[in-house]
Amino acid sequence: VHTDGSAAYRNLEREGYVHRKSVMLGSPTAAHAAMPGVHRVAALIHRWLLGTHQGAVQPSKLDSYLDEFVFRFNRRKSSSRGMLFYRLLEQAVVTTPMTYQNLVNPPKSPPRS
Repeated sequence: VHTDGSAAYRNLEREGYVHRKSVMLGSPTAAHAAMPGVHRVAALIHRWLLGTHQGAVQPSKLDSYLDEFVFRFNRRKSSSRGMLFYRLLEQAVVTTPMTYQNLVNPPKSPPRS
Protein backbone atom coordinates (compact mmCIF):
# COMPACT_ATOMS: atom_id res chain seq x y z
CA VAL A 1 0.00 0.00 0.00
CA HIS A 2 1.49 3.33 -1.06
CA THR A 3 0.33 6.25 1.09
CA ASP A 4 1.37 9.70 2.17
CA GLY A 5 3.04 10.11 5.55
CA SER A 6 -0.19 10.36 7.53
CA ALA A 7 -0.25 8.71 10.95
CA ALA A 8 -3.67 7.30 10.05
CA TYR A 9 -1.92 4.53 8.13
CA ARG A 10 0.57 3.48 10.82
CA ASN A 11 -1.22 0.16 11.54
CA LEU A 12 -1.03 -1.13 7.96
CA GLU A 13 2.15 -3.13 8.53
CA ARG A 14 0.73 -4.62 11.72
CA GLU A 15 -2.27 -5.75 9.65
CA GLY A 16 0.06 -7.58 7.26
CA TYR A 17 0.39 -5.03 4.43
CA VAL A 18 3.61 -3.86 2.85
CA HIS A 19 3.52 -0.10 3.45
CA ARG A 20 5.43 2.41 1.34
CA LYS A 21 5.24 6.01 2.55
CA SER A 22 5.73 9.10 0.42
CA VAL A 23 5.83 12.14 2.67
CA MET A 24 4.77 15.07 0.49
CA LEU A 25 5.35 17.95 2.94
CA GLY A 26 8.59 19.64 1.93
CA SER A 27 9.21 17.16 -0.89
CA PRO A 28 10.70 18.49 -4.14
CA THR A 29 8.28 16.22 -6.06
CA ALA A 30 4.75 17.59 -6.41
CA ALA A 31 1.87 15.39 -5.17
CA HIS A 32 0.32 15.11 -8.63
CA ALA A 33 3.64 13.76 -9.96
CA ALA A 34 4.42 11.35 -7.11
CA MET A 35 0.92 9.87 -6.81
CA PRO A 36 -0.99 10.87 -9.96
CA GLY A 37 -3.84 8.36 -9.58
CA VAL A 38 -4.57 9.34 -5.99
CA HIS A 39 -4.35 13.02 -6.85
CA ARG A 40 -6.74 12.60 -9.81
CA VAL A 41 -9.34 10.66 -7.80
CA ALA A 42 -9.19 13.09 -4.87
CA ALA A 43 -9.63 16.06 -7.24
CA LEU A 44 -12.54 14.35 -9.02
CA ILE A 45 -14.28 13.52 -5.74
CA HIS A 46 -13.82 17.09 -4.53
CA ARG A 47 -15.17 18.58 -7.77
CA TRP A 48 -18.06 16.07 -7.88
CA LEU A 49 -19.11 16.77 -4.27
CA LEU A 50 -19.02 20.52 -4.80
CA GLY A 51 -20.76 20.38 -8.18
CA THR A 52 -23.39 17.73 -7.55
CA HIS A 53 -24.10 18.31 -3.87
CA GLN A 54 -23.32 22.04 -3.82
CA GLY A 55 -21.24 21.55 -0.68
CA ALA A 56 -24.22 20.24 1.34
CA VAL A 57 -22.51 16.99 2.36
CA GLN A 58 -23.32 15.14 5.56
CA PRO A 59 -20.48 13.10 7.10
CA SER A 60 -22.92 10.35 8.13
CA LYS A 61 -23.75 9.77 4.43
CA LEU A 62 -20.11 9.53 3.28
CA ASP A 63 -20.34 5.81 2.45
CA SER A 64 -23.32 6.45 0.18
CA TYR A 65 -21.59 9.37 -1.55
CA LEU A 66 -18.50 7.28 -2.18
CA ASP A 67 -20.59 4.35 -3.49
CA GLU A 68 -22.20 6.65 -6.04
CA PHE A 69 -18.85 8.18 -6.98
CA VAL A 70 -17.31 4.73 -7.52
CA PHE A 71 -20.28 3.72 -9.68
CA ARG A 72 -19.84 6.82 -11.85
CA PHE A 73 -16.03 6.70 -11.89
CA ASN A 74 -15.90 3.06 -13.00
CA ARG A 75 -18.29 3.73 -15.86
CA ARG A 76 -17.03 7.13 -17.05
CA LYS A 77 -15.33 5.70 -20.15
CA SER A 78 -17.80 2.92 -20.84
CA SER A 79 -18.07 2.09 -24.53
CA SER A 80 -21.77 1.32 -24.15
CA ARG A 81 -23.20 4.33 -22.33
CA GLY A 82 -26.73 2.95 -22.66
CA MET A 83 -25.77 0.15 -20.28
CA LEU A 84 -25.37 2.64 -17.40
CA PHE A 85 -29.10 2.97 -16.89
CA TYR A 86 -29.56 -0.78 -17.36
CA ARG A 87 -26.93 -1.54 -14.68
CA LEU A 88 -28.50 0.99 -12.34
CA LEU A 89 -31.90 -0.67 -12.73
CA GLU A 90 -30.30 -4.07 -12.30
CA GLN A 91 -28.78 -2.93 -8.98
CA ALA A 92 -32.13 -1.50 -7.87
CA VAL A 93 -33.86 -4.83 -8.51
CA VAL A 94 -31.38 -6.95 -6.53
CA THR A 95 -31.05 -4.51 -3.62
CA THR A 96 -33.39 -4.95 -0.69
CA PRO A 97 -36.00 -2.18 -0.33
CA MET A 98 -35.21 0.67 2.05
CA THR A 99 -37.81 2.46 4.12
CA TYR A 100 -37.80 6.22 4.44
CA GLN A 101 -37.00 5.86 8.14
CA ASN A 102 -33.91 3.74 7.39
CA LEU A 103 -32.83 6.25 4.76
CA VAL A 104 -32.97 9.32 7.02
CA ASN A 105 -31.99 7.53 10.23
CA PRO A 106 -30.01 4.39 9.37
CA PRO A 107 -29.60 1.72 12.04
CA LYS A 108 -26.20 1.70 13.69
CA SER A 109 -24.00 -1.08 12.38
CA PRO A 110 -22.26 -3.23 14.98
CA PRO A 111 -18.64 -2.27 15.64
CA ARG A 112 -16.05 -4.23 13.69
CA SER A 113 -13.62 -6.29 15.70
